[in-house]
Amino acid sequence: MSRPSTSGSVPHPHRRFASISRTMLGAVALVALVVLGALPAAAQDADPLAKLDPYSRHQVELTIDSAEAAGLPTRPILLKALQGLAKHAPNGKIVTEVKRKFNLLRSAREQLGGVEEQELDAAAGLIEYGVKPDQLATFRLRERGRSDLEAFAIWGDFIQRGVPKDEAFTAINKLWRDGADDATFHALWNNVQSDILKGLNPGAALQNRIREGPTRASPGPGKPPEGQ
Repeated sequence: MSRPSTSGSVPHPHRRFASISRTMLGAVALVALVVLGALPAAAQDADPLAKLDPYSRHQVELTIDSAEAAGLPTRPILLKALQGLAKHAPNGKIVTEVKRKFNLLRSAREQLGGVEEQELDAAAGLIEYGVKPDQLATFRLRERGRSDLEAFAIWGDFIQRGVPKDEAFTAINKLWRDGADDATFHALWNNVQSDILKGLNPGAALQNRIREGPTRASPGPGKPPEGQ
């Protein structure tokens, strides 16, 4: 895995971990992809799946129908199909990825219960990164109004940076159970990514910051996106 660049600021996990949140914030599927530049103009048609062959289109639509019947969000599944079309992926590959997305969402929902679409999609992304589904179960019980979206974004970001999966889970799980808020999770992320950029091993960077207390944020090159 390549080391993150030290030139310039490092974007917040909500930007890097795109499948978790940034494509979903108050936008319909097509608009979200247009904003991200991932959807060609042709896919803005009234029939966004028109470029699929009849069999593949039928399989995608069946998967979307199955998600709806199961009470799962359909937007992430449609986005997966549109992303495949935008990348000119083979039709068979698009169908495979759409069905995989359905299964990831279903696995995440089994562990978390009825959470918001963004949180469920974030959890599905974590499973895709190699997180064990049952590790999500600890986030099922929560105070009313508490969201795990920030925790999931940073968890996924740590994995992407090379932190061992079990170590990332242990750290995020401990903070969550201790009642950490979004600012605490972000302070941990800011400190860890700063240490990684200085050359420290990702796992060691996380362990050091957890031991000293994640709320003592040092100045770092990253900062939350506006509005966070």
